Amino acid sequence: MRLYTIGFTQKSAEQFFGLLRDNGVQMVVDTRLRPDSQLSGFAKQRDLPYFLQALIGCEYRHEGLMAPTAELLDQYRLDKSWANYEANFNALLHGRDLISHLERTWWEQHAACLLCSEHEPDHCHRRLVAEYVVSYWPSLEIVHLM
Repeated sequence: MRLYTIGFTQKSAEQFFGLLRDNGVQMVVDTRLRPDSQLSGFAKQRDLPYFLQALIGCEYRHEGLMAPTAELLDQYRLDKSWANYEANFNALLHGRDLISHLERTWWEQHAACLLCSEHEPDHCHRRLVAEYVVSYWPSLEIVHLM
């Protein structure tokens, strides 16, 4: 089974929903700290569940335990050190014991997609979340939708 990730920036709504549809995504799991940010456009939390259901028959869920803290984001904006951010975010996931809050059989039987804003996964926490999950459940394969 695959665990997808996607960012909504630098994509039109047509591209975004098309990628999800074409890959059979059944649930979008929002990993953002602030899912209703003014900068979210069509991906605002108040609108996204409707669009996903109406356009592609997909469910939506916000998972706050997968989001960074405001302090972690502020520190990254200050020092611009991805290495520090990555280490601190991974420590946060382990400290939250994220894996114990997830139902393995559901994730292995449904096509889920982790959502964040970053266009590419290289410097995005959704990639770190996906890698964390797969480290516990290696039967999942990470696929980044671009």
